[in-house]
Amino acid sequence: MNLLGSCMKRGQTGCHRGGLAGPCQVLLLACCILVVLGAKPKTPGHKHLNSIRIDGDISLGGLFPVHARGNDGKACGELKKEKGIHRLEAMLFALDRINNDHELLPNITLGARILDTCSRDTHALEQSLTFVQALIEKDGTDIKCLSGGPPIITKPERVVGVIGASASSVSIMVANILRLFRIPQVSYASTAPELSDNTRYDFFSRVVPPDTYQAQAMVDIVKAMRWNYVSTVASEGNYGESGVDAFIQKSREEGTVNPRLYHDPSQSCCLILACTLNKQRGVCISQSVKIPREPKPGEFDKIIRRLSENPNARVVILFANEDDIRRLLQAAKKDNQTGHFIWVGSDSWGSKISPILNQEEMAEGAVTILPKRQSIRGFDRYFISRTLDNNRRNIWFAEFWENNFQCKLSRHALKKGSGIKKCTNHERIRKDSSYEQEGKVQFVVDAVYAMAHALHNMHKELCPGKVGLCSKMETINGTMLLKFIRKVNFTGIAGTPVIFNVNGDAPGRYEIYQYQMKHNTTEYKIIGHWADQLHLDTKEMWWPGGTLQVPQSICSQPCCPGERKKTVKGVPCCWHCERCDGYQYQADTYSCKMCRFDLRPNENHTACEAIPIVKLEWSSPWAVIPVLIAVLGIMATMFVVGTFIRYNDTPIVKASGRELSYVLLTGIFLCYATTFLMIAAPDVGICSLRRIFLGLGMSISYAALLTKTNRIYRIFEQGKMSVSTPRFISPASQLVITFSLISVQLLGVCIWFGVDPSQAIIDYEDQRTSNPNMARGVLKCDISDLSLICLLGFSMLLMVTCTVYAIKTRGVPETFNEAKPIGFTMYTTCIVWLAFIPIFFGTSQSTEKMYIQTTTLTISVSLSASVSLGMLYMPKVYVVLFHPEQNVPNRKRSLKAVVTAATMSNKFPTKAGLRPNGEAKSELCESLETQALASKQTYISYSNHAI
Repeated sequence: MNLLGSCMKRGQTGCHRGGLAGPCQVLLLACCILVVLGAKPKTPGHKHLNSIRIDGDISLGGLFPVHARGNDGKACGELKKEKGIHRLEAMLFALDRINNDHELLPNITLGARILDTCSRDTHALEQSLTFVQALIEKDGTDIKCLSGGPPIITKPERVVGVIGASASSVSIMVANILRLFRIPQVSYASTAPELSDNTRYDFFSRVVPPDTYQAQAMVDIVKAMRWNYVSTVASEGNYGESGVDAFIQKSREEGTVNPRLYHDPSQSCCLILACTLNKQRGVCISQSVKIPREPKPGEFDKIIRRLSENPNARVVILFANEDDIRRLLQAAKKDNQTGHFIWVGSDSWGSKISPILNQEEMAEGAVTILPKRQSIRGFDRYFISRTLDNNRRNIWFAEFWENNFQCKLSRHALKKGSGIKKCTNHERIRKDSSYEQEGKVQFVVDAVYAMAHALHNMHKELCPGKVGLCSKMETINGTMLLKFIRKVNFTGIAGTPVIFNVNGDAPGRYEIYQYQMKHNTTEYKIIGHWADQLHLDTKEMWWPGGTLQVPQSICSQPCCPGERKKTVKGVPCCWHCERCDGYQYQADTYSCKMCRFDLRPNENHTACEAIPIVKLEWSSPWAVIPVLIAVLGIMATMFVVGTFIRYNDTPIVKASGRELSYVLLTGIFLCYATTFLMIAAPDVGICSLRRIFLGLGMSISYAALLTKTNRIYRIFEQGKMSVSTPRFISPASQLVITFSLISVQLLGVCIWFGVDPSQAIIDYEDQRTSNPNMARGVLKCDISDLSLICLLGFSMLLMVTCTVYAIKTRGVPETFNEAKPIGFTMYTTCIVWLAFIPIFFGTSQSTEKMYIQTTTLTISVSLSASVSLGMLYMPKVYVVLFHPEQNVPNRKRSLKAVVTAATMSNKFPTKAGLRPNGEAKSELCESLETQALASKQTYISYSNHAI
């Protein structure tokens, strides 16, 4: 490492550790310059072996990478024909044009001091000290001539501005020195975004756009191709690292691709047919690799292996120098990755041939970018006319000549058997060698012209009307010159405007190229351009394998409708697709939400839809059977009522207790009618009637039966003790007791109405199945299972009490009373309701709950009514209609005789065969009559005895 480089590296480490990188580095540069200058030999006539010097009234500096970076401790390596010689000659070409232009800087000649940077920033820094030597006063007091006189010190020409450098790292290093001495700098190729910092590089300008524009253009290309998962490769240094950083930053700011999905019935999932942009996520980086300044053997193979770790990230963003690109492609070819990687190269690749020479198949489909440029025909004529004789001012031209024509100028340099011929000086460029103008020639010319126009405008202001330099321009003020540079506005040699913004940057204008291989021919084809917006002709693009279909570079396939993205931590472009299951729907790309209680997800779970409402329909099998039973029951009830009314004054009707019979029949009718209320569509009116009549019919029936059994029980219990008449056994008393019991049921219903008014509701929980497609909302009345038990509770209590009395009166002579038919009725009713309870409550979790419970309840109520109707009234109707001979009046006897006879009948056996059909009617036991009347049956009316 040279002295200046060592000084800079040691000092930069200390500056960064101290956290004062800006001011510290400026002071550091000044100290290093003094160290280097002090270390240089002070002998007169020190030669500039690596520079071109052209005399003129005003001198401009030039920095060009004439040679590549050296190896094995050497500062410089092999000659760079295009990036070095072409660009250097472009500056000489521009100087010739300006000096021959009578309108621009008339009578003022521009000279130059052009240096070789050897593509190394530290070497360029040392070389550029030449530009500032004229500004440093040298102390010659201690220098004596042999004659004793004062020494004559030749002061070097003063450089007022510098054209260059090429690499951003070199420009950054040089800019730190030039700003100390206020020397403006105009670069023709440095594009690092860092150089746009006007506080640190205030004397730096450039005629090429910064990489922030280039990065934006590359992000737009990635978006247009619908890529969202890429890798980046950068050469170590300001250009590569800053370019990748700018790309990543722009991708985050700009957003990424959000696929819009369309269904394809032939596919199992979905296809991407179009896309829209959003501002939520950036392009994701799979691998971000940096190429060292001094790559070790196998370094590029290792980089290719890293890039291959994720095969989904096929696109590689390249901000690398020409040599690194060539070696990276070689490593990819060695790893047999032909056609896998899609390269997106920056302007360092552009449309150059050298990076892809002999490995064209690896670069097929590569998309590259270059600042918009145009080949300068005047330069082509100038350059191909250069020979060894007319271009002696270029000290490296002889080396170029040997390299270009594969010959040697010196006979002594020839080796036997090497196959290299001696140069004849008759070789001609383009005729005897290939030639293609280097891409940055236009910008070198524009940079020189920008400096010339600034000097011209400065001369017009400082030396108005004077031809040639005036005294005010003998020492040019760099700060003033910088202001004129930033204000220039002229048409460049290619016809594009040359202007600078406040940071000294040129506007972004790029051309987009693709390297294509068609029909055994290769070319860089222009496929679009970028100027604040991307204009891309995708129809002209050609991808590896000769296909027109854009290759994919995405981490994860788009999720189907109804699936949410579960992103991989730290990689927002990679995700797993999770189905929104159950009652969830896809609220957005990344989340599922539950549908509202009355909604369910649609078929693909992208939205919610209303849950269908169901109710028990009249046509349902669950309703047909109860309705059929109810209709038959109502018809039977009406038939019994009609028969009783028709034979209202006959002994059997009178003996059955007409008043309570009609009350009981009314209750039976209401029990059957309740079925229609339970099946009817619920509304406020229907629900109110359900509350009233569901328990009322049973309460009326069992209240009447309880009154009957209680009357019989009291009569015969009283008869055992005395012959006095029990209280409250008259028909009027029995009705009062019955209606008192019924009123308790009505009072409870009224209280329920007051506390909780009746209403129809939609229950979404009854049929909320695990499968949302089977979910239904049930339209029903707001009667819970507990409310139903309370509603029927009083009826159940009456039923149990009646059953108890039926059991107690089981010893009453069967030929005398209705106790046993009532007992059988209650036993059967209890069995019905005992079966009802487990069925009703056992199906509470069933999806068919509404149908099963409604059917069970209505059939149970109808069966209870049918049992009462069948056991209590059908025998009487049978006798009345088919055995009228038995429906005749008997002689009237006193209550005392009847009760005494009934009590005594327990002591004698009965003759079962004399019981007319087992009907419950009041008759005397045959053993208490005379033997002559054994076959005669005597009927005693309850009404006559007020029983």
